This record gives sequence, C-alpha cells and structure tokens, in this order.
Amino acid sequence: MDETLVRVDPASIRPGDVVGIGIHTANALRGYEIGRIARDRGAYVVFGGIHATLYPEEAVELGGAHAVVQGDGDQVWPTVLADCSRGAPNLTYAGGRIEASEFSPARWDLLPRDRYMWASVQTVRGCPKHCSFCSVWRTDGQRPRQRSSDAVIEEIVELRRLGFCFIALADDNFYPVTLSDLRLAAQQHNSTRLQELESLRAERFELMSRLAKLPPDMCFFTQITMEAAEDPEFLDAMRAARIKGALVGVESVTPEGLKDVYKDFNLAGEHLVERLQTFRRHGVHVLGSFIFGLPSDTPSTFPATADVADRAQLTFAQFVILTPFPGTVDFIRWEKTVGDAPETIAGIPITRRWLIPTALRPKLFWPHPAMSAEDIRRQTQAVWDKFYAWHPIWKRSRFIKSQRGRLAFLLISRIYRHMYADTGIATDSARKSSSVRWARWLAKPCRRLFSGRPMPHLQVPQAD
Repeated sequence: MDETLVRVDPASIRPGDVVGIGIHTANALRGYEIGRIARDRGAYVVFGGIHATLYPEEAVELGGAHAVVQGDGDQVWPTVLADCSRGAPNLTYAGGRIEASEFSPARWDLLPRDRYMWASVQTVRGCPKHCSFCSVWRTDGQRPRQRSSDAVIEEIVELRRLGFCFIALADDNFYPVTLSDLRLAAQQHNSTRLQELESLRAERFELMSRLAKLPPDMCFFTQITMEAAEDPEFLDAMRAARIKGALVGVESVTPEGLKDVYKDFNLAGEHLVERLQTFRRHGVHVLGSFIFGLPSDTPSTFPATADVADRAQLTFAQFVILTPFPGTVDFIRWEKTVGDAPETIAGIPITRRWLIPTALRPKLFWPHPAMSAEDIRRQTQAVWDKFYAWHPIWKRSRFIKSQRGRLAFLLISRIYRHMYADTGIATDSARKSSSVRWARWLAKPCRRLFSGRPMPHLQVPQAD
C-alpha cells in the first residue's frame, strides 16, 4: 500500500495480520498513526526504514510497534514473519548492513502497474562521501556495497517485461569510485585497495554495457557526484547505456557554502558552470540540487544560484532549504545549539520536529546569521518560480526534436515544480493541497509517455 496513491483502509487489516511500515523522517507521524490503527485491529505491527532505525523506541511508544527492524531488512524479514506467526516477535531485530549479494529484489509483480510512471532499482548502497546534511553515509556506511550486474539486469528485465520503460537507478551514488580514489591508492602503493577499486569500477562498466543491450525504448536516471564530470570514459558509457539523466548534488555556488556542508570536493563559480556543462556535452541531463539557508548565504546567493542553474544548462533543478535531518552531522550540531531546553510547539520539542503537526511546523529550523526565515523562504520560492516559469521551460526543451516531446517536457517540468516547490516550503496547507492536486492531474497524461507495451518474453542480455 503506497499512501502517495491511496490511504490505507483500516477495514482491510485483520487480527493476526503482520503490518510492516517503512518510514523516513518526513512521514513518520503518519506512519505512527497507521501503526496504532493496525495494532488496535489486532495485527502485529513491524516498523523499519531509516527513521525507525535511528529512533526504534519512538516507533514502539508512538506507533504501537510490536517489533522494529534496524538496518537492512532483506534477510531478517523472514525471521520477523516466523516469530509473528508463533506469537512471539522480538522488540528489535538487527538487520545490519548486509553484503550486496544478499540484497533481495523487489516484488514488482505486486505493483499496480497503471499507477506509476516509472520503477526503481538499487545497484549500490552506501556512499564514500561525508556531506554534513546527508544521513546515508552514517546509516548505510561509507563502503559502497555494490550488486553484481547479473542481479541488477535480471530485476530490470523483469520490469521491462511488465511494461516499464523508464527506470530510476535509485543509488546513494552511482559513481562510487572516482579517478582521484584510484590515483590516491596508486600513490600510496596500496595494491589491495587499488584492486578493490578497479574491480568496483569494472563492474560499473559491465553493468552499463549490458544496459545498452536492452530494448531501445528504455532509459535510466540516477544520482551521482560532480566528480563524474572528470571521467569522460564513464560519462560516455552512461550515454551508451541510455542513462540520460542524473541528480547531481551541487548544493552551493560559492566556496564558502561548499565548506559549510563538507562538500569542498565540488567546484564553485565559473568552474562549476563548466563542470555541469560537461555532463550535457556527454548526453547526460542534470537535475541540479541546491541548498539555501547555509550560514554563509547572503541575499545575493539566490539570484547567483538561479544564474548558475541557467548558464549551466541544467535540465531540471531543485532548491531546498537547509533542514537538519536525524542521523546527519547537521542534526547533531543543531541539537547542541538548541541546548537542553529546546523550544516546544504543541508540546513537542523542536528537536523532534517530525512529531509536530504538519500545519504548525516552522519553515526554517536553523537560525541564520543574516536573514530571517521568511526572507529565505520567500527568496527560495522566487528561484523556483523563475526557473520553472513557462518560457524558461520551453527554452530548455529545445534539445527535444518533436513538438510532442517538448510539450511532454513542459508538463513534466510543471509536475516537478508542483510536487517539490510548493509542498516543500508552502506557507499554508491550502497551497500545498492545491499543488498535490495539480501534480496528480498532470501526471495522468504523462504516465503514458513513460510506459511501453509489456515484453513478457524479453531475455536477459549476457555480459561481454
């Protein structure tokens, strides 16, 4: 049951059922509500996901959990079910960080095929970086756990058999081995490390070579670091594999901003523009992600960011406000600044902001040295509005040859804006509800553009 599509019907929950609820911080409050409903109806309630891993006691106290799975759930889930079936679930289960060979493929046959524009497949968990705003490297680890190309391709082929043409490679970082990593290992004469890195890199190239053999109507999207722009061989392999787009965490257009988020391996200024254009020259369209509200930001940061996004020829962009998420360096630092007696809203400490009713949550949690929360919110919204105005979208669509394709790009851009701009920093619930309605309405005609005829007899392409 995916609540972005339809809400859970309590009447469908029976005594003795096992109700598994995966939550992240943003939807934890609703997850706890569902957990209490399920428990009241006599079901066993099991929580998992990043947020439950970090706050297992919260899922028990507020969500009615009989059990909480911490870490990866792939291998421990059968044990949870067996314990529930005999009426004796443990309070917690340590899923840990399993090896990539133990990852379980999704049950795509259970997916309501006519409700999704695309599917997703994970090829690697973990990220070697240590960005201050990100919890991935703390929860999933800094050692990339990379699946074999066999496992990934088999799952993707299953999806194409069902009719999915567009697949998101939902990785923490699709480029886990950089050229700098290889050079450093060689300079240190660390032959074991060098061999490990070269093996991971070779596996990436093998995967991309097999993606290139899939039906030509398929295309892929992923998430990657800026350093991939230094690696033309890798970018060319992405193009051949029809990995046509990638989310790139730009975060800030200034050296000071990059230092704020521990991401000084990125570039700033004109070097940043050139680096982002490199992706485009190699056929990879960029969804650039920017963060506003960093300590070093000033009022001039907003127009400067909008200018970089335009000159770098970004196909899509997102502009988010700095928010301290649990499990991150930023959150730990924020908790310390708030102190032992944090402000409360509706009786909830602000350091547990995800438990505050949505309509009462602040828009900015980190006091800024130079701007008010309203200044940051207003100027962030202005950048969204400028980037996703009708004329700039149409201008960006010039890389598409057909008028039909350009109109589709226009619709998709507007969907993205409504899904993320207003819902992320809306000033009131009415605007948020309106944006969700718009996004769902626009998604209906776009769904057909992303789907293809089922190919039940498609074979798995072999490695070279």
